[in-house]
Amino acid sequence: MIQSFMHVRQRDYSVKEIFYTLQGEGANAGRAAVFLRFAGCNLWSGREPDRSTAACRFCDTDFVGGTRYPDAARLGLAVRSAWPGTTGRFVVVTGGEPALQLDRALVLELHALRFEVAVETNGTRPLPAGIDWVTVSPKAGTEIVTRTGDELKVVWPQALDLDELAGWGFPRRYLQPMDGPDKDLNTRVTVEMCLRDPRWRLSTQTHKAVGIR
Repeated sequence: MIQSFMHVRQRDYSVKEIFYTLQGEGANAGRAAVFLRFAGCNLWSGREPDRSTAACRFCDTDFVGGTRYPDAARLGLAVRSAWPGTTGRFVVVTGGEPALQLDRALVLELHALRFEVAVETNGTRPLPAGIDWVTVSPKAGTEIVTRTGDELKVVWPQALDLDELAGWGFPRRYLQPMDGPDKDLNTRVTVEMCLRDPRWRLSTQTHKAVGIR
C-alpha cells in the first residue's frame, strides 16, 4: 500500500524542475528516468556574477528558483506523475546539490511509489540511507565526505589526484570532458587520459549530442 512516512522528519523542498528523459551520462546512460532537480548548491550560487569566486566555476546547469513542495508526499506524487507507466520507475535526484535537501523521508516516499532512487552529488554533504545508486562528481578544492558509491564521475581536467580518487570505494570510474568554450580540447585531453590510465572510462554527455534534456 502506498503511504507517506509521517513518522520520519518532514520538510519542505525547493525544486527547480521535474522532467522525464533519458539519462545521458555514466553507467545508466540511455535509461529512461524522471529527473528531480533541486534548487540551490553549496559550491555556487547559480548566478553568473558569483561564478568567478565560486568553489565550482564550470557548472552548466540552471538550478535557481523553482517550486516549493511542502512535504515528501506531495513531492513524491509530482515525481510519480512525470513517469508515463507503472513499471521500471527510476528517478535521478540532482541539482544544484541534492544532498542539501534530499532526506530519508523523501527516499522512503519514492520507494513507496516503487521508484529506484539515484542521486548525483558533489560528495561534500552526507547522504541519507537507502539510496539505490550513488554518483559522486568531486570538485577540486572541496572536502569530499562521500567516498563510496556506485560510480565516480570526474569532470576533466581538474586539479584532482586521479590516483587517490581511483582508490576510493567506487566500482565504476569515469572521466567526463568539461563542457564550455574549450570542450574540444578537453575532450581530447580526457580521451588521452583514459587511454593512459585504463582504470578510468570515458563518459560523454549523450543527451546533448542527441538534443534532449
